[in-house]
Amino acid sequence: MISTRRNFLGLTLLGLTAATVGCSTAGAGGGAETRTLRYQGWAGDVTLPELAADLGFLGDVELEWVGNTTSGPQDIQSAATGQVDFGGAFNGAVVKLKAAGAPIKSVIGYYGSDEAAFSGFYVLQDSPISSARDLLGKKVGMNTLGAHHEAMLGIYLKRNGLSPDEIGKVEPIAVPPVNIEQSVRQGQIEVGVLGGILRDKALEKGGLRKLFSDFDLLGAFTAGTYVFTEKFLRDNPTTVRSFVSGVAQAIEWSRTTPREEVVARKVEILTRRGRNEDPTALRYWKSNGVAERGGRIVDKELALWVDWLAERGEITRDQVKLGDLYTNEFNGLAA
Repeated sequence: MISTRRNFLGLTLLGLTAATVGCSTAGAGGGAETRTLRYQGWAGDVTLPELAADLGFLGDVELEWVGNTTSGPQDIQSAATGQVDFGGAFNGAVVKLKAAGAPIKSVIGYYGSDEAAFSGFYVLQDSPISSARDLLGKKVGMNTLGAHHEAMLGIYLKRNGLSPDEIGKVEPIAVPPVNIEQSVRQGQIEVGVLGGILRDKALEKGGLRKLFSDFDLLGAFTAGTYVFTEKFLRDNPTTVRSFVSGVAQAIEWSRTTPREEVVARKVEILTRRGRNEDPTALRYWKSNGVAERGGRIVDKELALWVDWLAERGEITRDQVKLGDLYTNEFNGLAA
């Protein structure tokens, strides 16, 4: 599911334009702040806000589930247009939506890469591929193009001395995540990007070797953030502060609580809410991958994607300012 959240190809011009208008919120007009936050969930997953609510960290702020999403970009577009009150996505999608004029702002990181939670680029155990140069003319399968995994591939190739022309000879192709392992084993692609339960299940079978991972490239880093509209932040600052600080507490609870206990709590929440979901993926949970304490956001986590998108010509650097992209003011654990 992390890989799906990183997909921002769905940010069509129509969607981006729509995101710049219609940002109504329940707290508009100077009235009392809303204490109920509408949101989209993820089938088979328990999000950090849902965990925070169950642990009692949100105080009197309530969550109202309006359905599930399978796309981070769709989720933050829904927040930008007022269909939900907050949404979360890969930081590249946040930057791109902001550059298009959407009045959104990130308030807390919620997933990332570390030693336990990472996306790896895998080849067959006996593959002759052992370096970046060996990838010339080869196919690299990933969940989507133009997003996190393609950025990691580009960074890896550039750092290992390949020229832009040479990088263009490496072929990233979109493959459904559930088919990536099989595609590598059958020789349809030479490299496949695997993370989470799909990575762990593939490695259990053996026969695969990691070429590199996003964690190998960048170390621990937060990859995605939750956003609100700027209007919602102005109209409902106390509510946002309760929400963000509660999610921050849930991040730290997950970090300091034994993994088995965290998994058991998530499975209990998922089972109790009765949405007919399979808890299998939760049993493979290891880490949220959030780098900073309490999900604190730092410049480099967004600057990376400003630079990458600018290099690709998808935005210009003067379209966004880092200070306009995020704030930590609502996070009680961010100091």
